Amino acid sequence: MRYITFICLLFLALNCATTRETAMSSNILNGTWTPQKQELGGKELPSVIFEKQKLIISDSSYTVIAESVDKGIVEYNDGKMDIYGKEGVNASKHFTAIYKYDNDQLTICYNLQGDSYPETFETKDKPLFFLSISKKEIIN
Repeated sequence: MRYITFICLLFLALNCATTRETAMSSNILNGTWTPQKQELGGKELPSVIFEKQKLIISDSSYTVIAESVDKGIVEYNDGKMDIYGKEGVNASKHFTAIYKYDNDQLTICYNLQGDSYPETFETKDKPLFFLSISKKEIIN
């Protein structure tokens, strides 16, 4: 009887671990994102500025490839993000943001001051608010 109980508990534990791993790896934000539009303080940035940029999200880690490479930790829940720079020009910085995923687009509005979350996806008259609208790269 103990042997059967042990096998059942082992099976349950393995099944729970697999379910958690699958849930984490199926995170809709995971992947490589390329900007389609960006604006800062209400002014749209020319595409030449961001055409080679990429945002890579893997669960709670992020990498931004731009003029340099930034890496760090991202925590997200209920449409809000906390971004903690660990490597690169934003090391030791904390940014707050709101995000939405809709129609295969990821829209993120960052408060580069990091003292509060943006309330909307508008940057007009907010010089430290940065908006990025990105599409996920499709891997064949």
